[in-house]
Amino acid sequence: MAVKRSLDHLPEGKRRELDHVVEVLRGGFADELATRRAPRFRDGRILKIILFGSYARGDWVEDPIGRYFSDYDILIVVNHEDLADVPEFWLKTDQRLNEELAAGQLLRTPVQFIVDSLDSVNEKLARGRYFFADILREGVLLHAEPGHPFVRPTPLSADQALAETTGYYGEWFESAAGFLDTARYCVSQARLKEAAFQFHQAVERFYHCLFLVRTLYSPKTHNLNRLRTLAEELEPRLTQVWPTTNKFERRCYELLRAAYVKARYSSEYRISAEELAWLDARIASLQDLVREACEARLKELAQAA
Repeated sequence: MAVKRSLDHLPEGKRRELDHVVEVLRGGFADELATRRAPRFRDGRILKIILFGSYARGDWVEDPIGRYFSDYDILIVVNHEDLADVPEFWLKTDQRLNEELAAGQLLRTPVQFIVDSLDSVNEKLARGRYFFADILREGVLLHAEPGHPFVRPTPLSADQALAETTGYYGEWFESAAGFLDTARYCVSQARLKEAAFQFHQAVERFYHCLFLVRTLYSPKTHNLNRLRTLAEELEPRLTQVWPTTNKFERRCYELLRAAYVKARYSSEYRISAEELAWLDARIASLQDLVREACEARLKELAQAA
């Protein structure tokens, strides 16, 4: 199944940016492979780079007043599952893209990418995962090696979709709510760094819950920015969860984002009870919105079954 190839709907500046993004992705991957000696790495290849999401559809947002800007959403398809390990092969490339975004010369649009192998993507298409079927339908091919086709997506029956979705919602929403409860208990015991980590886990799981209910797929990442971006693409109402109108709000979110590693391992990580209280209120809002979105999806599937 083919993906469209035209970027004609984008301004020339955006097309130049995406050309540069492809160059950075391919160059960074080649640099990483050059340091590896295992045979499976020497033969590593990027088979496809696909733009999906709002820039592929043409409904991206650039709102300087509200401080909201759509990201470039990129799917990188490699020829071996090991090459999809983001910390192992893609961290330096991600850092370079962030540095170039901060410099504001070659890149002025944030980039979020996910990496998967061709076999894995085709397996998910064969299992009716909406996320990848939507990428094939709406995405724009930025780079491809000859051959290596995608399989045609297999649609799920209404009963199958309802059963899988119900299971995911029951498991992941309950898990997220449990971490939220634990975070609140940690706050009550003045274990503030532990509370920050538990809040991070709650947010991560609420986002994964939404992905799984809406698409039957969730990306393998703990990167909160990446999860947040994809979740807000799925459910635009989630953009209201994390206001950025002042330094305090922006700092609180950054403390949450960093908590997955630093709250556990860094002696320099600090977070106050006031900052945790703000996070608690925002995560409660996220919980409500995810519940509404998921239950609406379940109702839709039940009516179709």
